[in-house]
Formats: sequence, structure tokens, C-alpha cells
Amino acid sequence: MKKFKIYLCLIAAAAVAVAAIIGAGVAARGCSKLPEPKLQPLDYNESTEALNNPDQGFYRPVYVRVTDTEVKPNANINSAARLLHLRMDISAYSSAAGGADKPLTDEALSGFENMLADMRKREKNAIVRFAYAPGFGDMKNAEPSDAVMRGHIIQICSVLNKYESVITAVEVGMIGPWGEMHSSDIANAEHISPLIDAYLGNTENIAVLVRTPKMIYDYLGISGGQIADYKTPVNDKSARLGLFNDGYLGSANDLGTYADRERDVAFLSERNVRLPFGGEVVVPDSKFHDIENCLPEMYALKLSYLNTEWNNNVIEKWKNTFYTEACGKDKHYYGSTAFSYIENRMGYRFVLRRSALGYASGKLYGKIQIENAGFGNMFKKKSAQITVADLNGNEVFSGSIGLYGGESEVKFELNCALPAGGYSVYMRICGDELNGAPLYSVRFANGGIWNDALKANKIGVINA
Repeated sequence: MKKFKIYLCLIAAAAVAVAAIIGAGVAARGCSKLPEPKLQPLDYNESTEALNNPDQGFYRPVYVRVTDTEVKPNANINSAARLLHLRMDISAYSSAAGGADKPLTDEALSGFENMLADMRKREKNAIVRFAYAPGFGDMKNAEPSDAVMRGHIIQICSVLNKYESVITAVEVGMIGPWGEMHSSDIANAEHISPLIDAYLGNTENIAVLVRTPKMIYDYLGISGGQIADYKTPVNDKSARLGLFNDGYLGSANDLGTYADRERDVAFLSERNVRLPFGGEVVVPDSKFHDIENCLPEMYALKLSYLNTEWNNNVIEKWKNTFYTEACGKDKHYYGSTAFSYIENRMGYRFVLRRSALGYASGKLYGKIQIENAGFGNMFKKKSAQITVADLNGNEVFSGSIGLYGGESEVKFELNCALPAGGYSVYMRICGDELNGAPLYSVRFANGGIWNDALKANKIGVINA
């Protein structure tokens, strides 16, 4: 018994010794803890400057004629607009439209790819819609058979998948006048759902948009009381299925877009967290697009883009009316035109609200806070990097901090050995690279922090 007590005492003593060693280790690590990062003296207010960020804003429509031998866009392809709506006329590939029921030729596909490659070089984005109505006009019943259309979609997707950074969304289109998925005899679920599935099944990361919520419900197989409670699994391909609205703000049901506006908007509000949404405003005498009326729903639907040319009367109305106290609480926009406010709010609009940086023991570290002041979200995750420049503006270090998808807080710690001196620190958020140069970079809506040469936002300074 005495030996047993001695044994227990020895175990207890050993435990105390081990605890002391562990405690000493924790204390030692605590002694080497990095100092608190310092708050940076930057302008943390939102500017009212219009930004030209990827995948959002007022787009320019581009008519594109597709034949066996060429893909020929009109002059709008050279527009200064960042976002273009490519209206692809493939009437040459439907006998009902005066062409022939056959696959797209290699020359046509090559021409389409070359057009997207050129847009990538110029950092342009595209919403793409194909239609069989000649001249992208108002002809109905111009479509070939379902099998021919699905074959065309498979060919189209083989090109789209190579240019995900270019493509903002693909609109299913194909059916009806202007490819707006109405009026033709086959503008129903029996024919539309397989086309949706062909686009979703042959792409992986591209948003696919249809003309009405009913088309989404039909594809998902839900109706009535199921709609309000339906939640799409995030990893399911159907999570990429959204809406384009070319009857936007035209009437109580947006010219037949909605069967139940309140219900449909609530459904889309949840889906559009991860999808682009936009279209065309219509009907000049509608009160729905008065600036004091339309903003709450623009926020709810997370509006990403609109046609800058149609309806031109509505656009002019927005340019000649103003954002006031009756519209909202963004005081720094009071007196700005409705057009400017909507332009600045479409899609995401990131404002740097706080930045704290530190440099010690060869480590660069920090914590920044970002607010999204836009209607919508950045639905494509982008590469995030911390870049350091010397006093001459030369980039001397760049380190990846992973993917950024619009999070409000970003923390980082990077091994970064720098010679003694002062440096500027930047955050770069980019969606692609070409020959080592960043493409589709995101600019924050703060004054005085964007560096166009580095394609990055200044988040402060450090001394090494």
C-alpha cells in the first residue's frame, strides 16, 4: 500500500512537471506574438465615382450575325462599356428560319471563340443569348427541332467553358422573337426545360438565365405552396439557374414576367445571392421605375445589369430625376441623378471601411473590413493577393491569400522578407491572368486608393 502511494505521488509530480513545461512553451510563444496591427490613415468613405468593375453595370447590346464562314458583330463590340450583351443570330442553322437544320460549322465556332478571346484581352464581359429569329428580330416559330437545338447548345458550351472569366451569364434564349422564350408554339416547359438542362449539364461555373420564374419552377418541379419554402442545394447544378427580365418595371407583373410578384421576387431574392440578375426597363409611362419606387426591389433582387439603350425614354427619365431623402438614407448621394445612383449600385460595390497592418519578424499581417454597398453580390470568387510596392511604385512582393467572394472581413499573415525601408501595401482581387498580368480586377469605391498600374487597392503603409 505504501509503495502504491509513492507511485501515485511520482505520477502527480510528473504531471506537474509536464504541465510546467507546456506552460513554459505557451508563455514562450506568447512572448513572440506579433504586435497588434496599426490602423491605417486612409479615406474610409464611399466615393460617388462611377466604377467600371467586371460583370455588372449598364451594358451595350451587340448584334452578332453567325454564318457558316464568319461571326460578324456590329460596331457596338468596340463600345467603351465593360459589359456587352451578345445577341447571336443563328438563323442560318434552322430551316424554319430560312437556313438549314445542321450543326454549327467549325468556322462559326472558331469565330465565336476568337470574339471572346479578344474580349478577354480587353477585359470585357459578356451576357450571351442565341436566337433563331433572323436579324435577332420578331419572327416566331423559327426554331429547328429540339435535337438540333440541344446539339447547338453542346457546341456553344464547348466554347463558353474556355472563357468563364469573360462570361457573366448565358441566357437560354433560342425560342421565340428576340430569343425571349415566348410566342412560339414550343415556348412551354416540354421544350424549354430540356434546353435549360442542356446548358446546365454542359457547363460547370456559368450562370444560366431564363425569362420567367415559372420556367425555373417548371425545371425544378415545384409549384404553388412549395415555392415559398424551396431552397436549392448550393452544390446542385440548378443553383446556377436564374432570371433575365426584359419586361423590367413595365407593369404590376412586368409584362407577364411574374404570376405573383411578391412571391416571385421573394423566391428570386434568395437565389440571386449567388447569381446575376438584370434585363431591360420598359414602358415609359410606368410608375414602377420612378426612382422613389424601384430601389427597394432592386436591392431585393440584387440587380446586376441593365441595357443602357432600352428603354431610352426611361434611361433619360433617370438622367433627369434625382436621388433625394424620399429615396433613401445615402446622404452623400442626395442631389445625384437617379441614373448615377442606379449605375453605382448595380452589382457589388466594395468600400474599404477599416484597414490595420503590421510588419514584424519577416511577417506581413493585417485585418481589413469591407462593406458591399451594391444592390448585388460578386457571384464569381476571385483570386485575392497582397502586394507590396516600394517608394518608386515598383512591386517587390505579392502573396496569395486565397479566394475572395465578397466577405466583410479579411485577415492575412504572410512570410515577407523585405529590406529596411517604407512600403505601400495593396490588395488585388482579380478574376484571370494573361501573360502574367492580372485581368478583371476589382476596384474599391474609396477615393485615392486605386493603383491602376498594379490593378490593386491600397490598404496602407508599413516600415520594414
